[in-house]
Amino acid sequence: MSRPKGPRLAPEALEMPGAIYSPFADRMADHPGPVFPLHVGDTWRDPFVGARSEDIYSVEYPRLHAYGDTRGLPELIERLSQKLRERNGLTHPPEEVLVTAGATGGLAALAGAVLSPSDEILILAPFWPLIRGIAQSFRAKPVEVPFYDRVASANEAVAAVGERLGPRSRALYVSTPSNPTGRVIPADWLEALARFAREHDLWIFSDEVYEDYHYAGGGAAHVSIGAFAPERTISVYSFSKSYAMAGQRVGYLAGPERVLVEARKIGTHVYYHAPVVGQRTALAALEGGADWIAAAHAEDREIGREVAGLLGEPAPEGGTFLFLDVRARIDARGLAGVLEDCFEQGVLVAPGSSCGRDYAEWIRLSYTAAPPEAVREAARRLVGVLGRG
Repeated sequence: MSRPKGPRLAPEALEMPGAIYSPFADRMADHPGPVFPLHVGDTWRDPFVGARSEDIYSVEYPRLHAYGDTRGLPELIERLSQKLRERNGLTHPPEEVLVTAGATGGLAALAGAVLSPSDEILILAPFWPLIRGIAQSFRAKPVEVPFYDRVASANEAVAAVGERLGPRSRALYVSTPSNPTGRVIPADWLEALARFAREHDLWIFSDEVYEDYHYAGGGAAHVSIGAFAPERTISVYSFSKSYAMAGQRVGYLAGPERVLVEARKIGTHVYYHAPVVGQRTALAALEGGADWIAAAHAEDREIGREVAGLLGEPAPEGGTFLFLDVRARIDARGLAGVLEDCFEQGVLVAPGSSCGRDYAEWIRLSYTAAPPEAVREAARRLVGVLGRG
């Protein structure tokens, strides 16, 4: 075998996966029948009228095409500070809020601000697939903590994290409601994890992207771990999921000013700032999106329960995903065979290995990536492939 010409590439980049969500995505166009792309956590909905890119006019907002403040639009930051206080019970003045290029950009900026090469970030698993690669991008080591399917109490939660703690541990990544499991971490577990982080001087990266999609009965509200350790928690939010604005690329961080100052530096050097038009749509969403979210929440809760029932799974507690153990269906072809069988039925799902090494025999599907009737049909096809029901 001949050696590639030219200088070497970074080994850390070479180790990162390319096709994260589905190895069959490039073959969708050639599939002979209908295709149900449930592998990516997007939503089939459009934002409500008034919060779409085409609703933002330059006559009202001159120079939408020009650079903006790298912290974010001042009026958006003020409104986010108010939202965090009123809806989340978190006190973050404007200087403790940073608008970012999506939650992905926010977590990357945060990782760059906190993690040094060879530092470790403890990641509750299974996890959102991109967090592992974000840590690797900054030459940090992601340490996976099997959690959501293994832990049943606050004490067990702390013990699970403690088993993976090491001298280079610098941060703990927590996601609730969870992508991909749909689990919601109870408040007493969060309080125990916050106490653990304080005892071991860890930063907490709190992924709260699905805060608006919490399906607990009795009107239970989303709880942020930041309520228990505000001095070390940076909460991460996004307009992508709550308001169906993934392409607008607007998210935000809320946490101690001293870390956001550094995260802003990283963001400035990587993406400069979130799109100005996207920030304008985000502001419109905050001002007029309550009814839209309520309707989306009700519909997603119902389709999530229905699909889970068809597949013989418990109803999701939040988020927009189901995470399925398919070990019983794996043959000599491995998980690739299961993914191939799903694709033959037109259904794309994500491999569980994207969410953690311990989950190579699981699959993830998004029940909001297509309209409800299409998702129902996809679920019926999966019942046959997986032998569920």
